[in-house]
Amino acid sequence: MNNRPKKTKVTGAFVVGYDGTDHVLYSNGEVVYEGDTILFVGHNYSGAVDETIDGGLCLVSPGLIDLDALADIDHAILDTWNPPHLDLGLQWSERYFHEQRHDVFTLEEELFKRRYALVQLILNGITTAMPIAAETYKGWCERYEEFAGVAKIVGELGLRMYLGPSYRSGINVVRSDGSRDVLWDQPLGEAGLDDAIRFVQEFDGAHDGLIRGALLPCRIETVTPDLLRRTKAASDELGCHIRLHALQGLTELRLLRAWYDKTPLELLQDLDLLGPTLLIPHGIYIGGHLDTGLPYHGELELLAATGTSIIHCPLTSIRYANALDNFDRYRRAGVNIALGTDSFPPDLIRGMDYGNNITKLLTGDKSAGRAADYFRAATLGGAQALGRDDLGRLAPGAKADLILVDFRKLRTGPIDDPIRTLLMNSGGADVQTVIINGRTVMQDGVIPGIDVANLKARGQAYFAKLKGAYPERDYQQRLVDELFPPSFRVVEKPM
Repeated sequence: MNNRPKKTKVTGAFVVGYDGTDHVLYSNGEVVYEGDTILFVGHNYSGAVDETIDGGLCLVSPGLIDLDALADIDHAILDTWNPPHLDLGLQWSERYFHEQRHDVFTLEEELFKRRYALVQLILNGITTAMPIAAETYKGWCERYEEFAGVAKIVGELGLRMYLGPSYRSGINVVRSDGSRDVLWDQPLGEAGLDDAIRFVQEFDGAHDGLIRGALLPCRIETVTPDLLRRTKAASDELGCHIRLHALQGLTELRLLRAWYDKTPLELLQDLDLLGPTLLIPHGIYIGGHLDTGLPYHGELELLAATGTSIIHCPLTSIRYANALDNFDRYRRAGVNIALGTDSFPPDLIRGMDYGNNITKLLTGDKSAGRAADYFRAATLGGAQALGRDDLGRLAPGAKADLILVDFRKLRTGPIDDPIRTLLMNSGGADVQTVIINGRTVMQDGVIPGIDVANLKARGQAYFAKLKGAYPERDYQQRLVDELFPPSFRVVEKPM
């Protein structure tokens, strides 16, 4: 009996290969993989293959790496446009913290949400992901039991993921007078870290290595220094990464300076957290940023020297009215930049385009934020952040994680340089085929076993329940229609 893994050849009008130093483009190129490993990238493979996937007029690209990957039903559609008097109502109130906090959704509903969200990642060509989801509608935070279920879904869908339940010691609240603060329940933070450690111990390496464990504490202002010290010790013992949202908001900066007389980066340095295993989503508010009022103190050189990676989320940043200042400046300082989606849609192609345009706007230079550099961040930058030289590239010995982006449609327009065409004229909806670890998880836009109509209907029902739970948390307990007024007056159809 022949147990040799199947050998597959993928062809396309444009293939993004890797020459050992950087991406290269092969016109009418080929990728050959056997099992989960790439054997050949280039032209005129001479060996026999078992199957050929002819992408035609397409871009064959390394799978995209999303290290702040939306693993939630969309909430950005609810909280990225609100004026200040409504925005405060979307946080927990002090009253809710003390008297009413509870899980809005059952475990079954939460696992449905995860399946819905992970399918969205595949649809958008994301092959490696580290999840992020809101905890607003949870009794406190994510749990081991939930993520044990997530791991099963990941295995079924075939995604490559860095997983672990999030945890925190406190939560941002709005007091009755409308002021912002953090209230604490430190034992829940300690229990959350225990759950996260247990998950890593039990699931790291599961599903043929597709699942890797990670420690994912929440925002820096919601975890105590003691919990962060324990997190670092656990990371060192388990050999896993830490992702911590930091340098992302002015409230965070104000609170940490009031509590510890330190900036977020100074606190991370004092706790010995900076280093190759730490990933910081956003990383926006450092010294020298206009909104901080603080002078620059070599923060970028510190990040670069310690090997700490920033996860840049352009689409989410601009929706929340902030931006990395700026992508090219961070790169020139030697900071490794990976990318994340962080909110709906989890379309990293669209995110790259937004980032490219934001950098142009901030610098006044239309050559800034080059498409090639954003593409590197979405592939090689993510791989470097994870310490993986077998991801983010199409090269012999790398994992067979690749996507085919359709350039055949009229809406794509004329094709010039394929990377600029990808960013400027395409999006996640143009991803036609996704291969992860040598397994075709989506072909011609179809994910096997997914009932699209059912997923769509259940997703809408979940979203309605999510939206309906906001009033009980609002410090003024306003109704849904008051918190989320429509763009125009709604006229209902008469009965």
